[in-house]
Amino acid sequence: QVQLVESGGGEVQPGGSLRLSCAASGTIFSIYAMGWYRQAPGNQRELVAVITSGGSTDYADSVKGRFTISRDNAKNTVYLQMNSLKPADTAVYYCHAHFVHPVFGTTNDYWGQGTQVTVSS
Repeated sequence: QVQLVESGGGEVQPGGSLRLSCAASGTIFSIYAMGWYRQAPGNQRELVAVITSGGSTDYADSVKGRFTISRDNAKNTVYLQMNSLKPADTAVYYCHAHFVHPVFGTTNDYWGQGTQVTVSS
């Protein structure tokens, strides 16, 4: 059974920084594309950042230049470094793992339980 466990959330003042971590177990971590999503109250879950198995990254426009996603395959962990945080970044942040079988095209998707990030003065 694949498990994703997030950590590192909390409360921070505007302009501050946090680093989220997501530790994966029960699978071959390196073959999965990993992503961070967030959901604020009353809003839909949105993609924040993604990193492929090959290390390519992409970001939502709202976080470009402020957030950095990275992965350590030796530790089965993906990170989200968040700098210059704004109140609009307040949300529950979820870790996501995605794999597409290269031959059969079947997909596997897994989610973490979420970690709260609150940016407030």
